[in-house]
Amino acid sequence: MSATTSAATRTVTVRPVGLGRVLRSEWIKLWSLRSTYWTIALTLLAMLMLSLLMAVAARAVASDESFAPAEVGLDGLTVLGTAYGMAQLVIAVLGVLVVTGEYSTGMIRSSLTAVPTRLPVLAAKAVLVAVVSFVVGVVGIALAYVLTMPMLADAGGAAELSDPDTLRMFWGTGLYLAAVGLFGLAIGTLVRHSAGAIAVVVGILLILPTVLQVAMNGLDWLRDIYPYLPTTAGDRIITAGGPGEAMSGMPGMPELLDPWVGYGVFMVYVVVALLAAALLLRRRDA
Repeated sequence: MSATTSAATRTVTVRPVGLGRVLRSEWIKLWSLRSTYWTIALTLLAMLMLSLLMAVAARAVASDESFAPAEVGLDGLTVLGTAYGMAQLVIAVLGVLVVTGEYSTGMIRSSLTAVPTRLPVLAAKAVLVAVVSFVVGVVGIALAYVLTMPMLADAGGAAELSDPDTLRMFWGTGLYLAAVGLFGLAIGTLVRHSAGAIAVVVGILLILPTVLQVAMNGLDWLRDIYPYLPTTAGDRIITAGGPGEAMSGMPGMPELLDPWVGYGVFMVYVVVALLAAALLLRRRDA
C-alpha cells in the first residue's frame, strides 16, 4: 500500500524595503527605548528651568530701583533666549544614542541586513531625529513663555508674540535643536561608540567655542573664525540682536553673522557630517 503526499505550494509576496517601511521600523525602535522619553523630559525640564531662573533674575533686578532690566539686558526676549542652553546638549546626546545604541546591542546588524543599501536606515533616523527635536524645541520654548510671562510683568513684560524676533526665536529654537540632533546622529554614526561620540559632540558644540573665546585675545585669525564655529553661527537664529552685532554686546569682540546666514553655516557642518557618515556606513562592516 502506498500513500501519496502532496504539498501545497504557497506564494509569498516579497515587497522591496522602501523608505516608508524603514521609517515605520525606526519609529517603533525610537519609542521603544526609555532613553527617548528621558531625553525629551530632560530637554523640556532644562528649557523651563533656565528660563525660570532668568525670569527670577529679571524680576529681582526690576525690584531694585537702582537698576533697570533693559540696562542689564534682562527682558522677555533674553529670558526666552536662554532656554536652549542646556537643551542642546541633551538633544545632541539623543542624536548620538539613536545610532550608537544599536551598535552597542548589535541590533545594527539586523537593521543593515534588512536594508542592504543601508542609506535608508540613516535617512529614516535623520528624519525622526530632526522632527522630534524640532517639536520638542518649539514646545519647550512655548512652555517657557507661558510660565515666565507672569513673572516678567514688573520687568518690562513678556516678549511680544507679534515681534519678528520673538517669532524667529520660537521657530528658530526648533530648527536649531533639529540641526543639533542631526549633528549628534552624524557623529554617532562616524564614531559608533556612545561615550566617544558624546565627547566629540560636546567638545565641538560647547567646549571649542569657549576655548577659542579665551584664546582669541591677540590672535586675529581666531577672532576671524570664531563667528563661523558651529554653535556660534547656529544659535544666531535664536539669540536676539541684528546682523553685525558684537559678541555678547562687548566692544572689541568679533561681529556675529546674520541669523539666517549663521544657521546656514551651521547646516553646512551638519550636511558635511551626514555625508561623511553615509559614506562610511556604506563602506564599513557593521
